[in-house]
Amino acid sequence: MNAALLIIAAYLLGSLSGSLLLGRLRGVDIRQHGSGNAGGTNALRTQGWTFALGTVLVDVGKGALAVWLARRLGTGLAWLPYAAGLAAVIGHVWPLFHGFRGGKGAGTLVGALLLLWPLSVAVLVATWLLVLTVSGYVGLATVLAAASLVPLALATGADALRLGFAIVLALFIVFTHRGNLRRLRAGVEPRFERARLWSRLRRGAA
Repeated sequence: MNAALLIIAAYLLGSLSGSLLLGRLRGVDIRQHGSGNAGGTNALRTQGWTFALGTVLVDVGKGALAVWLARRLGTGLAWLPYAAGLAAVIGHVWPLFHGFRGGKGAGTLVGALLLLWPLSVAVLVATWLLVLTVSGYVGLATVLAAASLVPLALATGADALRLGFAIVLALFIVFTHRGNLRRLRAGVEPRFERARLWSRLRRGAA
């Protein structure tokens, strides 16, 4: 019963969307702007850096808090913090308090990983930055960063619980970014040209 309540609490924490809560203070619903997504990227594109930073801090924080509560109040079950992290990510994507229309889960996943698997955050962020600065595609960078969790788990000899968590979350991020991947395949995915640092460096060297 205690484990079930903690998982439900993690989902409810995940349902507290940073962009939508901050948007209410500003009188905007970013789901009605830009891509219509309630995540950090759309917050940046439509509301600016300050709003996006606040969104990311809330979304990362709730993932970390969900895992912390599972560790602090749980019954010593090894799988419970991972389940709580997953529940928080699911809550972010399908938030109870916002009509089940949320973001894509990457920020909340990072927050959960900060406590569950700190090393993975460094690898995830490095992969994300590399792909973004090469391609300029945020969605592609996020998908490949999440996918990097699987070879990292294998390379570090992770136990079955951590490996399973990595596989499930990598597939889940692919699912939530399926629209980005379709647009990328069709050649219509928006890209941040300013983020393509390697391309700019090559042009400067030429």
